[in-house]
Amino acid sequence: MISTSVDALDEMLVSDDFMADPYPILHRLREEDPVHWSDSIGGWVLTRYDDVVVTFKEVNHFSNEERLVKVLDYLPAESRTEFKEFEGHYRLKSLINSDPPDHTRLRGLVTKAFTPRVVEAMRPRIQEIVNELLDAVQHDGRMDAIKDLAVPLPVTVISEILGVPKSDLQIFKGWADDIIGFQGINKPPVEILRRAQNAIMEIRAYYGALIEEKRRQPADDLLSELVAAESEGSKLSRTELVNSSITLLVAGHETTTGLIGNGLYTMLRHPDEWQSLKNDPSLLTPAIEEMLRYESPVPRQPRLLKEDAEMGGKQLRRGQVAFQMLNAANRDPAYFTDPDRFDIRRQKNRHIAFGMGAHFCVGAALARTEGQIVFSTLMARLPGMRLVEEKADWDLRKANMRVLKKLPLLF
Repeated sequence: MISTSVDALDEMLVSDDFMADPYPILHRLREEDPVHWSDSIGGWVLTRYDDVVVTFKEVNHFSNEERLVKVLDYLPAESRTEFKEFEGHYRLKSLINSDPPDHTRLRGLVTKAFTPRVVEAMRPRIQEIVNELLDAVQHDGRMDAIKDLAVPLPVTVISEILGVPKSDLQIFKGWADDIIGFQGINKPPVEILRRAQNAIMEIRAYYGALIEEKRRQPADDLLSELVAAESEGSKLSRTELVNSSITLLVAGHETTTGLIGNGLYTMLRHPDEWQSLKNDPSLLTPAIEEMLRYESPVPRQPRLLKEDAEMGGKQLRRGQVAFQMLNAANRDPAYFTDPDRFDIRRQKNRHIAFGMGAHFCVGAALARTEGQIVFSTLMARLPGMRLVEEKADWDLRKANMRVLKKLPLLF
């Protein structure tokens, strides 16, 4: 077992130091206790690539359904009644909180909006947005790459795909932050749960009104197509329509924000790799994949056990939660040579930053394309950009997301 006591280790797993740099602890867990029960996190912590892959593939054992309701289990019954809206929302099926066959049906309704062909056709518009964002800051000689680029680009793109008015984007960003805030935390403070519930209620009401508008005046957007599918009755229920729309908006930008921000910070922390990329732009595709592997935007995902399972000599029980530590799996030396080295020429980069199997990220092609356009444009327009601070300013409020709060750059 690990030389540090289990109690001390668990304290570290929920510490700010772990959020800022999780890799030393994750490496020790993978080597010495790869299927680790954590009282602090409230579930099994899985750090080996092979074990995480099992939880992606065996959806009959490791479920996406009702997994987020588990965060309420610590509340006494009288307090839990305050969160009926929260609990009801996460007990209902949506694109991300469902398993096959429901997930397969829901995924089929949105996949056509994110195919490589459709995404490729969006390149000119994505390029236009990137240029507009850089035009707004280039004369200043500095920017916060998170606030000025990594957040507004994917929020704008996913909103245009869905058909959400541009004037409402800032409201959506606030809702998304509150909804993500409780995830990945065992026994989240009641105030964080209240904020999440309030955001859920507000965004559901907003979508309810927007759906009626799309019903009266359909447009060339994904939400109008989903409303049409819901009108047919058999393909999509009203609840599934609302919940899946929320999922698309929240999940549709956070991962890309992480890819752009984390990737940019990592590239500038490795100036030789940045120079290699500028010298040979053909390395951009493998560089994007290495950014995703090295600082995975989604560091952990929970799965609810539907049945008892055995893993790594441990007995995992029905009703418990297993956390897929994706940033540990993506640095597993069994699959990645010298895994703590950032190498844009890395071969056989089979990272799982976007998941795999039935729940592989539906927007992966879009995120990759946005990343490619951002970095190719930055190389052309701001080749001499540099960090203001070497130390990363990670957003410690989001356990399920590895994103920076800010990233000041000079150019």
